[in-house]
Amino acid sequence: MPDPDDIDRPLLHLTKVAFRATSVDHLAERLLLRAADGPVFLTTRYLPKRHEEIAGDKAGGGSLFWILKHQLIARSPILGFGEAEGGRVAIHIDPALVLVHARPKRAHQGWRYLEAADAPLDLGGDATGLEAMPPALIGALAELGLI
Repeated sequence: MPDPDDIDRPLLHLTKVAFRATSVDHLAERLLLRAADGPVFLTTRYLPKRHEEIAGDKAGGGSLFWILKHQLIARSPILGFGEAEGGRVAIHIDPALVLVHARPKRAHQGWRYLEAADAPLDLGGDATGLEAMPPALIGALAELGLI
């Protein structure tokens, strides 16, 4: 049974490899460039069976966590699901990346579910000062296992 404190929070997220992204900065730049052309979305063949758990209604929904160099490094809030060309499904995301405490994650094809209990916490809001560091430096420190 879910914790009563978690009722307003999404219980489920997705993970996806940041294909061809060379760094956190590169991924952020790619998403912002796509946002200039309209809403940012990823397409997939099938609607996730658990999409209602991801979409949420009070907390604004789950997030798409990005895997870069075998680390969960950032997330993009999922805004909703819709239709795309060719009968595919669009996963609409916020183009602004939210950096998270890096956590090891093996690469995979497509997307996978990530339970909220297993999701890394956002950077910032604590006394570490990590949110003030450049994303490239955070990525290098995460690769070394220092953060």
